[in-house]
Amino acid sequence: MKFMTISYISFIFLFFCSMFLFLGGFYFIVEDLIYFIEWEIIMVNSGSVVMTLLFDWMSLLFMSFVFFISSLVILYSDYYMYGDYNMNRFIYLILLFVMSMMFLIISPNMISILLGWDGLGLISYCLVIYYQNVKSYNAGMLTALSNRIGDVALLMVIAWMLNFGSWNYVYYLECMKGSNEMFMIGLMVILAGMTKSAQIPFSSWLPAAMAAPTPVSALVHSSTLVTAGVYLLIRFSPSFSMSLNTFLLLISSLTMFMAGVGANFEFDLKKIIALSTLSQLGLMMSILSLGFINLSFFHLLTHALFKALLFMCAGVIIHSMSDSQDIRYMGNLSLQMPLTSSCLMISNFALCGMPFLAGFYSKDLILEMVSLNYLNIFGFFLFYISTGLTVCYSFRLFYYTMCGDFNLSTFYFMGEESKDMMVGMLSLLMMVILGGSMLSWMIFPTPFCIFLPFYLKTLVLVVSILGGWIGYELSMVKVGDLLISLSVKNFSEFLGSMWYMPYVSTYGMCYNPLILGYFSMKSFDNGWNEYFGGQGMYTMFMNMAGFIQWWQFNNLSVFLMFFVMWIIVIMLMLFN
Repeated sequence: MKFMTISYISFIFLFFCSMFLFLGGFYFIVEDLIYFIEWEIIMVNSGSVVMTLLFDWMSLLFMSFVFFISSLVILYSDYYMYGDYNMNRFIYLILLFVMSMMFLIISPNMISILLGWDGLGLISYCLVIYYQNVKSYNAGMLTALSNRIGDVALLMVIAWMLNFGSWNYVYYLECMKGSNEMFMIGLMVILAGMTKSAQIPFSSWLPAAMAAPTPVSALVHSSTLVTAGVYLLIRFSPSFSMSLNTFLLLISSLTMFMAGVGANFEFDLKKIIALSTLSQLGLMMSILSLGFINLSFFHLLTHALFKALLFMCAGVIIHSMSDSQDIRYMGNLSLQMPLTSSCLMISNFALCGMPFLAGFYSKDLILEMVSLNYLNIFGFFLFYISTGLTVCYSFRLFYYTMCGDFNLSTFYFMGEESKDMMVGMLSLLMMVILGGSMLSWMIFPTPFCIFLPFYLKTLVLVVSILGGWIGYELSMVKVGDLLISLSVKNFSEFLGSMWYMPYVSTYGMCYNPLILGYFSMKSFDNGWNEYFGGQGMYTMFMNMAGFIQWWQFNNLSVFLMFFVMWIIVIMLMLFN
């Protein structure tokens, strides 16, 4: 039976867990509850090994969203991965991925956090190399090695926390604030969060991870792997000093700007959405570094909804276009795939911050708090320009995919949209429309009034309209002699390649050591080492063996020579 497959059972289980945890999170917010559950695993000579679980509104809501999105992704995968011989393995990997994320969310202990953190890194490697080809292997290795840096940073945090007598970090966040130990721990945690959430200079693995199947991208880039770093920083943020917050603000703002610019130069549908994820992660981290923890978490949840929907729509489009991901081949999709196009555009508008969609409630609030906060002019402009760039690449994507002519072939029949895929996408669509207002009422029950001057209040609207207009102009650009990017080729290549970061982290890390290895092998292994080592000894022993073999051929001349020699020796002895 179809309803007894592992994907349907997983979908039902995760969906009901999500509903239960959402109601639990709502109850915990209303009652202002925090529960610590300690499970004593083993006790030896007054030394006990205890597993601690932290349940508060933040962990319950986040787990609810992870379960909700992963359940819909599994339902979506059932058709998207149809015909795959290893479908069950794929579902098991996603379930292990969700379980690792759950360990990370509910752990107030550094050891169990490392368990979930390493689980995410390992299983993400398995999922990125799921399509077994050279590109996937390279992307998987880049993802795994980039995340290993964060794992080492967490191991150093664990070693440093031996000074405190316990690995339960929640007990020390307030009392040790400002101490040298907490500064070192905070620095290592920020480094770990930067690697997992792909901030500068570790950004290049995030677009490379697009080699994974699209359902994996929908899960990884919305609520699990990349948001793990942000969530860890949210938990540790009370202990961050002013200097750490300033450092984090600079890095995350530059990441947000860099990803926004890079997405406007990209033509791969999935990479555009991946770079928009990178931009939103920079936004979450930058508002977190300004001290607005709940606001950062609010944007994390709303972003998970519309980003998962964006990836699902991208998957349906790629599926229907014979696995073509180039947006220049698309066009006029609104007539051929009306439902998918509607979902794509609503999630795109939510990403831009269209009023009354999920993204509006968090992004508008973030930008108004930035305007209200003490921030220098450089950071202020980075925030607003990055917002304009978000609208810009969203409108560029809209005009490339939905308008104009269909460019894949002269006549092409688009495949029908599956019912299972549509159920997952429409469920998320409902949350994208309703989720922002619902979460804002839950997380911010007390209304705050933000008073700003008229020009600051309307600045968000002006920047968004300007970004949309530039996006429209960019979509009209055709390749020709008058193309500005060709006249400043090096500069546009610099902006479009994430500021040459992939050249540093992939080509730079691989090319030079491989060239060095090639020359050393040529000079030493195949050169002097061969002459004085294996090949030289082989030649010497062969010559000696040939001489001995010649000696033993029983030639008459040899025997005669020996006879003469012995006669001479005997005569010499007699004369002496």
